[in-house]
Amino acid sequence: MLLRKPERKRGYKKERILRVLLCHTGEEITKYQVAKEADVSEPWCREYTEKLEKNGLLKDTEVLDPAQLYEEWLEIRINPNQTEVSLQNPEKVLQDTELSYRLTTYKAENLVQGFLFVSTTDFYVDPTETEEWQELIENKGLIGGGNTRIRVTDEHVFYNSQQLGDFQVVSTPQLILDLLNEGGPCTQAAEKLIAKYHGEN
Repeated sequence: MLLRKPERKRGYKKERILRVLLCHTGEEITKYQVAKEADVSEPWCREYTEKLEKNGLLKDTEVLDPAQLYEEWLEIRINPNQTEVSLQNPEKVLQDTELSYRLTTYKAENLVQGFLFVSTTDFYVDPTETEEWQELIENKGLIGGGNTRIRVTDEHVFYNSQQLGDFQVVSTPQLILDLLNEGGPCTQAAEKLIAKYHGEN
């Protein structure tokens, strides 16, 4: 098992911009602020957001069609590196650790909305802590298939994350993206969240 961040690609910048735009839907935010929050250059941010405007997805930074913007995000998304492990009690492992993580998909959706049965526990880890996570998993879990999927990607995945009860959870837009990517019943859960979070009927 090797936990490591995917090789950095240009797509991360686009993902960061989309994450910021969708996290701030309904708020007044300038392109300069989007660039700052996404930690990308302002000219690059302007170039990409202008392309989104031409495609009818944005008006300046206002999100016109959240569902289509998520489709855009799915198309350019860089898949995280993922390791499957079996943990006797993944929730307790997360509650007991001081390492950084953010829940996503089934468990996160269950905490946010309560629509899905928790069939697997998926979470992102801080790319700077992969060695510590690897050691923890080797001590507490069985590697190669199981009830837990551990993901490593760009650290910006932690942006706008939320504390729900005892757990750290990704932002709602990140959760929606991951549910859409998962497919099946997760798609319906994602659509319900889009309607609730972005105020669509």
